[in-house]
Amino acid sequence: MTPSRRVVIALGGNAMTGPDGSATPGAQRAAIAAASAHVAEVVATGVEVVLTHGNGPQVGNLLVKNELAAHEVPPVPLDWCVAQTQATIGFTLADELDAALAARGLPQRTAGLVTRTLVDADDPHFREPSKPVGRFLPREKAETFAAHGQIWEDRGERGWRRVVASPEPRSVVDVPAVSALAAAGFVVVCAGGGGIPVVDDSDDPAHPGGVLRGVEAVIDKDLTAALLARELGADTLVVATDVPNVMVDFGTPAARPLGRVTAAELREHAAAGQFARGSMGPKVEAALRFVDGGGGRAVITSLEHIADAVAGDGVGTVLQEDSPAPHRGRTPSSPPSGEGPPPPHPSQARGGTREGAVPGRGRGGTLQ
Repeated sequence: MTPSRRVVIALGGNAMTGPDGSATPGAQRAAIAAASAHVAEVVATGVEVVLTHGNGPQVGNLLVKNELAAHEVPPVPLDWCVAQTQATIGFTLADELDAALAARGLPQRTAGLVTRTLVDADDPHFREPSKPVGRFLPREKAETFAAHGQIWEDRGERGWRRVVASPEPRSVVDVPAVSALAAAGFVVVCAGGGGIPVVDDSDDPAHPGGVLRGVEAVIDKDLTAALLARELGADTLVVATDVPNVMVDFGTPAARPLGRVTAAELREHAAAGQFARGSMGPKVEAALRFVDGGGGRAVITSLEHIADAVAGDGVGTVLQEDSPAPHRGRTPSSPPSGEGPPPPHPSQARGGTREGAVPGRGRGGTLQ
């Protein structure tokens, strides 16, 4: 294995909360401190580290605050929620990681960057939003938010739930800044929650000079991590999760971990429905996109194994271009990408102006 020089590590949003899911400030800081110790171990190997993270629980909390305060102040749009959680998690990671680096006698320090991700205004997900966010509410409360332009679906007995678009990430707008900070020796925290979703309005006659505009959407953080790693020229993408390996036949007596695997094997398992869309599926897809796009190797493993994942192929599920046959007793999986090449970097990619989203279809109708 060729030693890595630049590594992108994607931490899950649940790594930012307590073991019981608690999202109090104290529980989040303690969880981030534990994660930072593992990241510092990677930095100690001498590689450049760029760190990204999920933010699902944190955005969920902000949405509840929106709900509770809606009668007093206007709800904050979803792109603002992503930006706020990027900043909160970013500065907390910077504090805790700086402390972990200093404890090891390492000179590197951490920089947090609020980061935008370009999406296509014509992405079909905008026409049919389907990703649920936030909690269930009764109809009368959902109507309050529908009046602010949100889309809510009737989910039956549990109530109404907000649905939003989850478009494909096309480019990480702030990659030049990330690259400059990494080259200057910083551990960079960026693109949290998949990045703040923005569209390019250059084709809009109202904005002849071109402008980026935030949109109500959430981007899958693992898919953005793969794109970020490719645009940064990283050698290795590490997707940290809560299990040491990707599993096939999960939850059955035949369950087995995947070690070193090929892209063909991962796709075969994905086609067989081995990976849930809301959990392991995007992580496997991210690994495939990174390697298919020219990245060196991708590893999916648990947080405590990320340093070993960077150092060698002995832990986790390892996908590498032209990788050898998997170890005996192990196998792989993941969905085909179908992404196509990313557009030229950042706001040079142009999408049409969004004319409006078509509501998703709930069992009992849609509030818009």
